[in-house]
Amino acid sequence: MAAIKESSTIQENKQKAMIECPVTYVMEKIGGYWKPIILFQLMSGEKRYNEIRRGIPAITEKMLIQNLKQLEAENLIIRTALPVVPPHVVYQLSESGQRLQKVLNAMAEWVIDESQRQGIPLGKNLSDLPAVRQNWEKSVMK
Repeated sequence: MAAIKESSTIQENKQKAMIECPVTYVMEKIGGYWKPIILFQLMSGEKRYNEIRRGIPAITEKMLIQNLKQLEAENLIIRTALPVVPPHVVYQLSESGQRLQKVLNAMAEWVIDESQRQGIPLGKNLSDLPAVRQNWEKSVMK
């Protein structure tokens, strides 16, 4: 990645927006196409790299690695490398990442409600409204 000039006007405006707008702050942390999907995959518990990859078949290896590193740098996930041969690495949500479960479940519930309202069929993973709502309710009760 190219170095970012910290004193640029764009960076100053971005920092100001992050301070003044909580949505901007959240989007800076979990924005982009893949980060919320990766976090959603990890909500069910720790997973190995290939488990995450199988859960998101459309993601390329490069994008998965890049986004996992960014999420780890933002302290939203924890990468644990176990000292065994062959290497065994697992990813799980950090405490901050776990606190995003309510947001991610609310996004999933919105999709389900909106698709039902518009009569758009969902894939098998999203069509189980009771399970998504149950997960959402569990996260709200925490």
